[in-house]
Amino acid sequence: MRVLLCPDKFAGTLPAPQVADAVAAGWREVAPDDDLLVRPLSDGGPGFLDVLSDALGGRRIPVPTVDPLGRPAAGEILLTDDGATAWLESAQACGLHLLDAGERDPKTTSSYGLGVLVAAAVEAGARTVVIGLGGSGTNDGGAGMLTALGVTPLDDGGRALPYGGAALAAVHAVDGAPRLRDARLVAATDVDNPLLGLHGASSVFGPQKGADRADVLLLDAALERFAAVLERDLPGCPERLGALPGGGAAGGLGAAVLALGGHCESGIGLVTRAIGLDTTLDAVDLVITGEGSFDHQSLRGKVVAGVAGAARDRGVPCVVVAGRVSTGRREAGAAGVTDAYSLVDHFGGEERGGLAAAMQRPAEGLRALGTRLARQWSR
Repeated sequence: MRVLLCPDKFAGTLPAPQVADAVAAGWREVAPDDDLLVRPLSDGGPGFLDVLSDALGGRRIPVPTVDPLGRPAAGEILLTDDGATAWLESAQACGLHLLDAGERDPKTTSSYGLGVLVAAAVEAGARTVVIGLGGSGTNDGGAGMLTALGVTPLDDGGRALPYGGAALAAVHAVDGAPRLRDARLVAATDVDNPLLGLHGASSVFGPQKGADRADVLLLDAALERFAAVLERDLPGCPERLGALPGGGAAGGLGAAVLALGGHCESGIGLVTRAIGLDTTLDAVDLVITGEGSFDHQSLRGKVVAGVAGAARDRGVPCVVVAGRVSTGRREAGAAGVTDAYSLVDHFGGEERGGLAAAMQRPAEGLRALGTRLARQWSR
């Protein structure tokens, strides 16, 4: 039997390669002769470069940068062998995981560090720069990134604004031109939310980053002002920037990419094309994918949705393993998911401490689920 293992990361516990390896180890205990194809995936968030590097090779170039509070952080770019394309991971500079719980305040955090990575990719000679967006702790509409690239937000006195999303409430103009050497920017994202409004960056994702209701209203108004300034002052910025799909990704980093003449693409779509997943899917009997929480958002452009849909189109069964499962069976089935298995349930359910066990012993639980799946599916 040929089985494709292509999970996303389990956020906060295991990266995608370790998830796949744990399930594979459990499967091999039962069916050691089956052919297991391990292809960890990412939709643009943390682990994006690891997945692409394993599949594409290329050169990983260290780039010192800064975190959302301006502290030194270790970043890198993945440069293809021909040097034409650079892949970046915004979470290395903007990631929520870089901040302690008490430091999470999207009013003050900045995307400046991502701009440092983009500039390094451009100076390395890349003609296309693909930025994986996800897991961010910022909500500044990419203002910090733009500043690092030469486009500085100013107040009505011509002074550079402080970093952070809240400061954009006072933005009056932007000065300078982006130093991109005609490189093309692509935002790889798993969401299609706009920058502004009820479904925008501040309202939907701000609370995850530490924003309360008052903060959300302040940040949304600040981003609305910033978007209007970019449309007026930045040549090539599209109209209605605040309403464009994908603009709200990673605290508005998607909008900054759009303002610079770039475009947004499905992160899982980019990754699957890059690693040739479609060809692999044509030759397997079962697909196992997964992520930390299999919920309603999973079916809107995330790894599970992309894999399950592709498997369904080929008539291949697709099983999801997850830390927690809250998606309804009918909804999941319509998306191409044959069945779903939860670590929380494996460890006895939430009422019996299953959630804590799933967070503390994910590899153990995934290995056990791999054994269970092999007994059910292996011929």
